[in-house]
Amino acid sequence: MRATSAQTAPHRPTTPPPDNSGGQRRAGRRWLSAAAAALATVSAAVVIQWPVDAHEAAAPGYGRAELRRDTDAIRALGVTGVQARVTAGPGRDLVATSGVAEAGTDRPVPRNGYFRMASTGKPLVAAVVLQLVGEGKLALDDTVDRWLPDLVEGNGNDGRRITIRHLLHHTSGIHDDELPGYTTPQEYHERRHDTYTPRRIVALATRHRSDFPPGTGWSYSNTGYVLLDMVIERVTGRPWHEEVKNRILEPLGMRHTYVPGSGTSTLRTPHANGYQVFPSGERVDVTDVILPSPGDHVSTTADVNRFFQALLGAELLPRERLAEMRETVPVNEEMQTFWPDGRYGLGLVSRPLSCGGSYWSHEGGDGGYVTLNGVTGDGSRSVTVSMSTALNGSPDSALRQERAASALVDHALCDTHGDGHDTSA
Repeated sequence: MRATSAQTAPHRPTTPPPDNSGGQRRAGRRWLSAAAAALATVSAAVVIQWPVDAHEAAAPGYGRAELRRDTDAIRALGVTGVQARVTAGPGRDLVATSGVAEAGTDRPVPRNGYFRMASTGKPLVAAVVLQLVGEGKLALDDTVDRWLPDLVEGNGNDGRRITIRHLLHHTSGIHDDELPGYTTPQEYHERRHDTYTPRRIVALATRHRSDFPPGTGWSYSNTGYVLLDMVIERVTGRPWHEEVKNRILEPLGMRHTYVPGSGTSTLRTPHANGYQVFPSGERVDVTDVILPSPGDHVSTTADVNRFFQALLGAELLPRERLAEMRETVPVNEEMQTFWPDGRYGLGLVSRPLSCGGSYWSHEGGDGGYVTLNGVTGDGSRSVTVSMSTALNGSPDSALRQERAASALVDHALCDTHGDGHDTSA
């Protein structure tokens, strides 16, 4: 996920050198910071790719013209490439792309290209945790210290008081240490292949004072999900990403979702290149990068839609567990800027629809890729839009990108449904 406009002005991180010992990679970075500078206009061709057979028909109420309008609106902000997919049921996909796959070329954006999920992968982790709860191997009110003794301590951080539920809700109070951040092109080139072990990430976070006592506030914490990865491994005795693969990816046939191999900094083909606009106004190709988990999954729009439809359709969790996942808390004022009236569940975000009711989602952004998504409460309709440029030149440009992509999600879910009743049911 990317930095909100309320964050402080960008600065060169003062964190100690990364751990390059070859241990498992974990993400502790916050959203990429957004600061001053305008984005130069990106000249890009527009390509709309439509269903080639009767099995890929547009959903009623949201068709080619509408999706063309919304993807073009995103591209017009300066996003190099956009791909969007609306899924209204089996074999009922509407797909559009806009822009180009590589700046300075006329190569079209692939209609099902790979991209980095970043924080869109958090619901994968949350679903595995809730499956373990359902199997009686773990409890939401277990403390972190119960599974990872003496790991979270110091500076007001106390693993004896932080529960699994707190980690899932982002109410633990653990302050994220701002790992690389790539606030300048030079920093990106210097640190794009840095790796951090999970214990190193936790140690960097807990050297800060906690943001608040557990359960008394809300603050987005990638470190909290690193701890959940570690809990999964302690409970199951297997790497967390293998549990995700065995419990979610393979059963759902998500064959295009994967974790890159150790030290791998590229994506499988086809993919659009990922770009970041820095506060200096420079647009840099940042495709070549190693992202620590839980932001290291790579996926496609089809797989992301499949996952969210299965999750909200109770294919992965019994309805009792799914109801727990949908128990939300309010997000802080900073995040309200990006998610107006948004609320956070156990790895899921609830956001209102303009036609009434709400939808579920979890966006993500890092390594030049920004992804927004949404699914109706019954899992019947879903939409994913992946953008291959992070407009972090200024807080305003980042917010405009968020709003344009959110509008596409809202239009697709509302217009596809058509009658505006409460879709969160």
